[in-house]
Amino acid sequence: MINPASRTKSIELSLIRKMFEVTNPNAINLGIGEPDFNVPENIKEAMKRSIDENDTHYTPNKGYLDLREEITKKFKKENGITTTPEDVIVTVGASEGLYMCTQAFVDKGDEVLLPNPSFLSYEACVNLAGGTPVSVDCKMENEFKLKAEDVQEKITNKTKAIILNSPSNPTGAVMDKEDIKAIADLSIDKNFLIISDEIYEKIIYGKKNYSPAKYSDNVITLNGFSKTYAMTGLRIGYLATTNEDYTEQLLKIHQYNIACANTTAQRGAYEALTGPQDEVKKMVCEFQKRRDLIVSRLNDMGYETVNAEGAFYVFPKIEDENFVQDAAKAGVITVPGVAFGSNGENHVRMSYANSYENIEKAMDILEGMINNGWF
Repeated sequence: MINPASRTKSIELSLIRKMFEVTNPNAINLGIGEPDFNVPENIKEAMKRSIDENDTHYTPNKGYLDLREEITKKFKKENGITTTPEDVIVTVGASEGLYMCTQAFVDKGDEVLLPNPSFLSYEACVNLAGGTPVSVDCKMENEFKLKAEDVQEKITNKTKAIILNSPSNPTGAVMDKEDIKAIADLSIDKNFLIISDEIYEKIIYGKKNYSPAKYSDNVITLNGFSKTYAMTGLRIGYLATTNEDYTEQLLKIHQYNIACANTTAQRGAYEALTGPQDEVKKMVCEFQKRRDLIVSRLNDMGYETVNAEGAFYVFPKIEDENFVQDAAKAGVITVPGVAFGSNGENHVRMSYANSYENIEKAMDILEGMINNGWF
């Protein structure tokens, strides 16, 4: 047996993936983190044309120029970010972008601030780069929103970066503009990098997404097509900077690891940005109905639940340590909150990326378990 590198031994396989591998396939899955919608037809047709026309060869390392031009326009119009196609890299999902950022900028001993709770890949990527994750509490009394004053308290002379995620996985929290701007200002004053994961930016209810790159040049913005256009399995995303030196370092990781993102998916991504947005609006409207249902039902059961303002997750306070296991036995799959950090203890993540009818059934099952004394 050849010993693995210490950096890989230091991390565990995803608890979420482990759970899904052993769960009942007939159970109602409120654990999955992907839209239950299909890829819009116009995007499918664009990808079919790519294959039919033999447009399946390598692309430039950064991705097709026309796609990067559209991404640049999108950033300017929707986010107030001025960048160039040369400072955009098309990636294999936003996850590759996250890995590129930590590999390119985090050294051994560097501290990286992470919201707690947050998406479990953040800590793993920091550890793989040899960095030191530093937790910043996102409290339930603040609706799990990351606050600038809490970030400021954690900054030291070793702080290299912070990872932001708004709207948030696992809580659905949407950060306030004042906190986004204040953290952007801190990145200039204290000279650290912001890695802004904005993959859920379009799945938002009655709020507006604010990008820190509008206020600071010390930002790498991550985004993609998985959540907004239900293109999860196609693995297509992008990142952008406003600093060509940052872009060069990021490209080194991408170039020697991936070469280029999937050609066919890039053609689909171009159509996603330039084509009609009706299906996105329908999807967000449906998610909001489901959010209202699941929050109402959980609160009625006595599980305190913040009215999530984005993404497709709720994070109710559930102190029964056997809840996830017992719910799974009864046919409802959820995820223990502690998988997302210590502040997830006594919470459970539930995804409403399932049909309205299935969510109603799942809530009926949980309510029945309460009435029968299971919880």
